[in-house]
Amino acid sequence: MVVTTQARQLRLSPPPSATISSIIYDPSSLSLALMHSDSSFSLYPSVSPFSPPPIPSATTTTTVSPPSSSATFLHLRFNDTSRVIFVVSSPHLAGSSILLRFYMLRTDKQFARVRVICNQSDLSFDEKKLGVLFRVNHGDSVKLASAINVFAMYAESKVWVFAVKVMEDGDVIKLMKTAVIDCDLPVFCISVSVGFLILGEENGVRAFPLRPLVKGRVKKSDKSKVQKLNLMNGIIAGSNGSSVLYVKSGKGTGGSSNYMNVNGNMEEKIVKQYDNSAKLRLMKVRQNSQEGGTRFVPFKSNEFEDYKPTEVPLMIKAISIHFLARDKFLILNSVGELYLLSLSNNVSGSESSYAMKQLTLTMNVQNLAVLADNSTKAQTVWVSDGHYTIHALIVSDVDSTTNENDTNDIEEKIQSSATQLIFTSEKIQEIIPLSVNSILLLGQANNIFAYAIS
Repeated sequence: MVVTTQARQLRLSPPPSATISSIIYDPSSLSLALMHSDSSFSLYPSVSPFSPPPIPSATTTTTVSPPSSSATFLHLRFNDTSRVIFVVSSPHLAGSSILLRFYMLRTDKQFARVRVICNQSDLSFDEKKLGVLFRVNHGDSVKLASAINVFAMYAESKVWVFAVKVMEDGDVIKLMKTAVIDCDLPVFCISVSVGFLILGEENGVRAFPLRPLVKGRVKKSDKSKVQKLNLMNGIIAGSNGSSVLYVKSGKGTGGSSNYMNVNGNMEEKIVKQYDNSAKLRLMKVRQNSQEGGTRFVPFKSNEFEDYKPTEVPLMIKAISIHFLARDKFLILNSVGELYLLSLSNNVSGSESSYAMKQLTLTMNVQNLAVLADNSTKAQTVWVSDGHYTIHALIVSDVDSTTNENDTNDIEEKIQSSATQLIFTSEKIQEIIPLSVNSILLLGQANNIFAYAIS
């Protein structure tokens, strides 16, 4: 198989005015976010390095003022409406609260602040700040991760799960806090995708089924109204295998019942007439809970057996989690090891199975990038040693196996895959997926490069 490599330096207009410390890219909307050394962000819409550049007047940069602690691109799908939101967290009032700012990508391809409706007691929209004040401590660090219509935030030893809905006019969103996980152990990264919330911890990862976290708890007085619809107030299975969040909305004598997609395509809208909407109570879970299919999956089941009694066991951290295909994930740990994680739930969601296998590579991996795409049979897994080389592993039919040995099958496919070696002109600081077969690279000289294989 002949593999062709393309390389191009990304030249932005206007060019960044400050040192770039990190990059975030949304492949579906082609939106690029640059985090600078002062913790501000620059938002660029419609960035496609291998396509003709847009006319200068069509590109306007949106600046997100500092301080910022974390950010993510959130996709909202509701009825026939689809929106992309850039969510930014910031400390407020000396860290006693968290400010969440929401920037919507408008139809004119510009980002603008968006109004947020939030009715819960510890959430309020600040007209002056044009953001949501969440009255919890910010802590030393905040981590954000998102799926469709859902995002999660780790702050001050808690993981908060939020559902987000586009209102009828399309320019206002509603924010609903649905669950909180109390954490006794440190969390180093989080991931939300394909029905799971995954926490990167010491010596492994912890997986929570997403459905009960977004479903919340229904107040007893409202259960009968939900039963009349024969629908659960939460995530239900879609006809295409996706997950759909059902939310009953409306006040007074009229109301509307809607499906909001969580991890797939929009299903349908059903309009019903009922007196009151079902009210959700916050779902509270402990990190070490084993209920509802929650599982801790260690890197190695005998992780302490190799240590002598006089030695302190090495705490290996899960630092990066990437969705690969269906229920498969790639996990990178703090010593440069790469693992393949397989998760699955049964129909009821009360039981889960898992498998964790280390992949044998010829390097200590420092950077990992992969973009899952069900429309193609070949996946490209990009790994780097953090110096001047990138390995592109081309894996075929990664989503084709369905039997109980599929983890072994995918492991074999990855380790026997065709490899393309790329040498870079700058030391690698970060790589992120641009598309299924291309990446963006942030070099230590503050330059951004795009690489693609075909």
